[in-house]
Amino acid sequence: MSAVGATGAAAGAATSPTGSVGPAGPTVGVLALQGDVRNHLTLLSGLGAGGVEVRTPEQLDAVDGLIIPGGESTTISLLLQTSGLLEPLRKRLADGMPTFGTCAGMILLAADISDGRPDQLQLDAIDIGVRRNAFGRQVDSFETDLDVAGVEGGPLHAVFIRAPLVERIGDGVEVLATVVTPSGVSMPVVCRQGSILVAAFHPELAGDGRLHQVFLQRFTDESS
Repeated sequence: MSAVGATGAAAGAATSPTGSVGPAGPTVGVLALQGDVRNHLTLLSGLGAGGVEVRTPEQLDAVDGLIIPGGESTTISLLLQTSGLLEPLRKRLADGMPTFGTCAGMILLAADISDGRPDQLQLDAIDIGVRRNAFGRQVDSFETDLDVAGVEGGPLHAVFIRAPLVERIGDGVEVLATVVTPSGVSMPVVCRQGSILVAAFHPELAGDGRLHQVFLQRFTDESS
């Protein structure tokens, strides 16, 4: 593991996205209330998916799937309420909309959370329990390479910034990758259940689209 400096350093070492869903790929929204939206849209474009920003219920209705990016989970949960997106998003999730949550997105999609604020809302879309800021403060952020099940081409570079950890795994949840904590314990950091994929880190900051491709494969599987 190496400490994270500026996020631009990670982006500078980026690799090109691999694979493509083709010119008629799905339209994938990126929740654009707060957090790193632009890099997710760039990766989606490179993979042949139509990426659009989502800020309103009408924009949510127009997409086939959604990415909830990293940011500040409490802030995003409050903005979901004030934007009118909360209940429409809950309905789309209940209807099986493919959704990929990174860092704060993982926290929001989880069934339960440790150390969350009392007013923080959960979308309860994947049966995991997470702990916010599990590795410490911003200065404790780090980068490492992970072996991720279903991702070909070698380890995936992962950027952890005030990252959560998965402390509880429910029935039917697949663990695709783990990381060894400073205490020497291996903990899940990439999980999947049905149409929901979550990662504790920021794959978009490394510019490697392979985990996004795992998410987009969901649409290929549904159409086959």
